Amino acid sequence: MNKKGMLIDVSKCIACRGCQIACKQWWKLPSVLTINRGTHENPPILSFATWNRIQFNEIEHNGKRKWLFTRKACVHCSKAVCVWVCPSYARAYNDLGYVTVDQERCIGCGRCEEYCPFEVPKLGKHGASPRIPVKLGPPRLVSYSCTFCEDRLGDGLTPACAKTCPTEAIRFGELDDLVVLGQARVNVLKASYPKANLYGKKELGGLKVVYVLTEEPSIHGLPENPQIGTYPEFVKTTFPRWYAMALTEGNLPVFPSRARREWYMQADLAPTPSPKEPPWAARFAGSKLGRWAPLLWGWLGVGVIGGATALWWSIRRRNKMGEEKQRDRES
Repeated sequence: MNKKGMLIDVSKCIACRGCQIACKQWWKLPSVLTINRGTHENPPILSFATWNRIQFNEIEHNGKRKWLFTRKACVHCSKAVCVWVCPSYARAYNDLGYVTVDQERCIGCGRCEEYCPFEVPKLGKHGASPRIPVKLGPPRLVSYSCTFCEDRLGDGLTPACAKTCPTEAIRFGELDDLVVLGQARVNVLKASYPKANLYGKKELGGLKVVYVLTEEPSIHGLPENPQIGTYPEFVKTTFPRWYAMALTEGNLPVFPSRARREWYMQADLAPTPSPKEPPWAARFAGSKLGRWAPLLWGWLGVGVIGGATALWWSIRRRNKMGEEKQRDRES
């Protein structure tokens, strides 16, 4: 199967932000309250509700001030740090090689957000997109990022951002063809932009989103040489209880069937579930009071609280009366 990808040509971007709107509309993502920061760039960062945005950067070019627009979203690394550090195997690669997130498995540990060199994954409330329902586990923070419109590709459609781009600054197609096209575009741009370069062909095993840049990567807010580094191990005793029980009860497989162990830093990481607590009545099975024990203990607790409250009120009342008598004497 030929690999599909995207080519982002920053020299053609006019910052219409149609890609931002198309992404939000397709995934039905909520709006985010922002403030005016003295720039048209909005919102200022990616979030659980914004998976695609245009970064504004003002630079000097040939003695003049110039806007530099760069699309920021997941670049779908072939050797993704977010996948490598995920302890619950919620992040993986699909059959097309794109990075996916299974929010049902996500425990909200935030390792993907902390270690991604592109600062893409973001935590947010589960169920942010109705197209990605989360039914397993309690309400919690889960990880979000661009999915490369996996559902649209499955129906033979173009990703929403590429579909809407009016200047073809975002192009979708065969990745090998896009790399050739991108390199040809760089050769043309070098006459006006000597630092023009093709970014993403080799970084982290090759990105599924390749950039034609007019400046050095750092000027565009991209890491110069991203690599998988050394990261602290995840302590399995810190897995949330719901996740441990989901594995124990068979609601989740310990390891996803379509994943590979070589994708992960800790490939055989499974929590040790704490034993189930016995039902309340079972705790008093050996008591002579039998099944009435929970009720009697409950009433005893109510009596203790009530007695303490009455004692506090009487002391407070006595002190108040003493103060009143003292004022009467002084007057």
